[in-house]
Amino acid sequence: MKLAKVAALAAGVARRAADETYYASLAVRAGLVTPERPDRLAKVGAAVLRYGMTGAIPTIAALRYRDRAALIDELGTITFRELDDRTSALANAWRARGLQDGEVVAILARNHRGFHYAVFAAAKCGARIVLLNTDFAGPQLREVVAREGADVLVFDEEYADILGDLTPPRGRYRAWAEQPGVDTLDNLIAGASRATPRRPTTTAKIVLLTSGTTGTPKGAPRKEPTSLAPLGAILDKVPFRAREITECPAPLFHTLGFAHAFIALGFGSTLVLRRRFDPRAVLDSLHRHRATALVAVPVMLQRLVDLGPEAFAGQDLSALRIIFVAGSQLGAELCTRVTEAFGPVVYNMYGSTEVAYATVATPDDLAAEPGCVGRPVSSTIVKILDEHGAELPAGQTGRIFVGNTFQFEGYTGGGDKARVGKLMSTGDVGHFDSAGRLFVDGRDDDMIVSGGENVFPSEVEELLAAHPAVAEVSAFGVDDERYGQRLRAAIVVREGHSLTEEEVREHVKTHLARFKVPRDVVFIDELPRNPSGKVLKRVLREL
Repeated sequence: MKLAKVAALAAGVARRAADETYYASLAVRAGLVTPERPDRLAKVGAAVLRYGMTGAIPTIAALRYRDRAALIDELGTITFRELDDRTSALANAWRARGLQDGEVVAILARNHRGFHYAVFAAAKCGARIVLLNTDFAGPQLREVVAREGADVLVFDEEYADILGDLTPPRGRYRAWAEQPGVDTLDNLIAGASRATPRRPTTTAKIVLLTSGTTGTPKGAPRKEPTSLAPLGAILDKVPFRAREITECPAPLFHTLGFAHAFIALGFGSTLVLRRRFDPRAVLDSLHRHRATALVAVPVMLQRLVDLGPEAFAGQDLSALRIIFVAGSQLGAELCTRVTEAFGPVVYNMYGSTEVAYATVATPDDLAAEPGCVGRPVSSTIVKILDEHGAELPAGQTGRIFVGNTFQFEGYTGGGDKARVGKLMSTGDVGHFDSAGRLFVDGRDDDMIVSGGENVFPSEVEELLAAHPAVAEVSAFGVDDERYGQRLRAAIVVREGHSLTEEEVREHVKTHLARFKVPRDVVFIDELPRNPSGKVLKRVLREL
C-alpha cells in the first residue's frame, strides 16, 4: 500500500515537472525568456521574494524592458521604469498615511495609467485589491465597498457624485481628475519617496467581481499562481510574443482586461488604453500604433464591424495577428463578420470569473465551426455533466464543469460555485461535438420550461442574430400564467431595415421547433449591457 502511494506521488511529481517544462518551452518560444545578466536575475528574484509576483511585476518589467513604452493613454506614454518608480512612490505615500499589510484597496477606474498606479502600488503594500465595476450604480457600489471592507478607495473623478460621502478609514483618492488637487494619485506620487517600499508581511490578493447581471456582484478572490500553467494555457493556443503592441479597449477591472495588463507587463509589450470605447478611435489606433493584438469583448467587435468597409479603407492592419475575445458569447454570425473584416486572427476564449480559463477557439476551429468556443487549453479539464454529476457523451447538452489550477477560492460574501470533485461549474450548459470542440448553449439558469418543453434562449438568439434586419437580439424567459414561462425576444433593428413581430415569429418557426417561437417580440433602440458586454436581462424583463 505504501509502495503504491509512493509510486503515485512520484508519478504526480513527474507529470508536474513535464508540464512545467512544456510551459517554460512556450515562454521561450514567445520570447519571454531571454538571457539576462546575473545581477539583474538576482534583482528579479529579490523583487518576487519581497512582494510576490503581483507586486514584483512592475519591478521585473523595469529591469528587463527599462525605457520601452509600457502604457500609452490619453495623457501620453509611460515607460516601464516610470511605472515602477511611480508605483513605488504611491506605495510609500499610502504607507505614510497608515495603510497596513493586508488591508483593502478598492479601485473604481477606467482604462488609464491611474488604474495601473493603484493596482501595483497596492500590491507592493501586500494589500487585498478589489476591482470595482465602472458601471455600478450608487447602491451597488456602497454595498460592495462595505462588504469588502475597503480601507482605501481610488476612483475617477466622474464617479464622485455616485460615491457621495463614502470615505474609507485610510482615505479616498482621485485616479483621473480634470483639476489637480491634494487628493489625486499624481499629487501623492509627486510628494513621495521613490525608494523601494518596505517588504509587506502579506502577499497581494486580487478580488475580481462577478458581472452582477442577475443581482449584487460577488467578490471572487484567487491566490497567486504557483505554476506556469495559467501562462501555458494561453500560449498553447494563442501566439502572443514579447515586445509587441496590444490595443486593449476591454475594461481593465474585468478578468479579460486585467489578465492582459499582466501579460503586457510580463512580455514587455506596450498596452494602448483609452478611457472610453470608441470604435473609430480603436480602428485608427490599430493602424497608427501598428498593433499586433486587440483585446476586446464581443460587443466591441460588433461596433467595429458595424462601421462598414469604408471605415477600414486605407487602414493598414497588416501587423494585427491576434484578436483575443472573451467576456460574453461571440456567436457564429459575429465571428464570421469579424473574420471577414480582419482576417483569420480571432481567438475566442471561454471561461468565467470563477474558473478563469477553460477553452480557446483558434482561427482553424472557428473556420470549421464559427459558433464554437474551442477545445480545452493545456492543463485544463472540461466535462459535460448531467444533473447527477455523470459525464455526458458528445452531442448531449449538460452543465459545463472545469478543472484547472487557477480557480477562485469562494465568494467573499460566502457561498461557492457548484463543484464535483475538483471540477467547478461555470454556470453554463453546453455540449462537445465529435471533434472535441465545445459549444455553449446558454446559462443553466436561462433555460425555460414553456408548456412542458425545455427551451434554451441562446439557440433562438443565434438564429435571429443572423437575420439581415437584426442588429442585436436578446431572448429570455418571463412568467406566464398558462405555460409557466414564455419566451420573449428583444430586438434592435438594423439601420435601413424594417421588421415586424410576425416576421420574427415566422422566421423562427421556419427554422426551429414551434415551441421555440417567441410569444413576445419587443423592439428597442439598444440592448442594455454592462461594460464587459453582457446583456442585462433583468433590465429587459422590466420593460
